[in-house]
Amino acid sequence: MAKIRNYGEADFDAVYRICLETGAAGKDATSLYEDSRIIGHVYAGPYVRFSPETAFVIEDEDGVGAYIIGPVDTKSFEKRLEQDWWPELRRKYSDPDIAHAADWSADERMMHLIHHPAKTPKRIAERHPAHLHIDLLPRLQGRGLGRELIRLWSERVRALGATGFHLAVGAANERAIGFYRACGLEEVESHGPPYNVFFFGQRL
Repeated sequence: MAKIRNYGEADFDAVYRICLETGAAGKDATSLYEDSRIIGHVYAGPYVRFSPETAFVIEDEDGVGAYIIGPVDTKSFEKRLEQDWWPELRRKYSDPDIAHAADWSADERMMHLIHHPAKTPKRIAERHPAHLHIDLLPRLQGRGLGRELIRLWSERVRALGATGFHLAVGAANERAIGFYRACGLEEVESHGPPYNVFFFGQRL
C-alpha cells in the first residue's frame, strides 16, 4: 500500500533516481544520460538539501517511487543556490560551448543549466512565490496520489507563509499538462520555441 510521508535524508538517492526515470517528458531518461546524476543535480538535489521541510515522498512495497519538492520563496532559493549549490558543481562540470548548442547531448544541456540556471520571471514569482516539482513513477500514477501530494505540499507552503505557487512544464509533457489542468491550476504563461514551456500557478 502506498504511503505519503515527509522526506528524510535516507531518501536522497531515491529522489535522484526518480528524477532520472521521469526526466524525458515524464518518461525514463536513463538511456539519455552518461552521468546518471546530472539531471538530479539541476532538478532535485538542491530542493531536498535546502528545503527538506517542503518535501514529501510516496513509498510502497517497492520503495520510494514519487516525490513533490519545492521552496516557499523562489527568489530566495535561487540566491541560495548561487551561493551554496552551483559553485561546487561548476568546478566539476565544464560550461559547454554555446556555439554548438544544436548538437549538445542531454548531459551538456544540464551542464549549461548548471552554469546558467533558469531564473523565474519576477512577474511570476511575485504573485506565485513558491514553486514545485512533482514526479511519480508509472506504478504510482493514475491513483489520485499526485493530487494528494499537491494538496499536502500546498498546505505546507501556505503554513510557512507562501501566498501562491507556480510550476513549469515542457510542452512535450502532455500527460503532465493535462494533470495540472485537471487539478485546477491556472495557466499563467506559455512560451513557444525555443523554450516550449507552460507555467501553471495557484493562489493560496
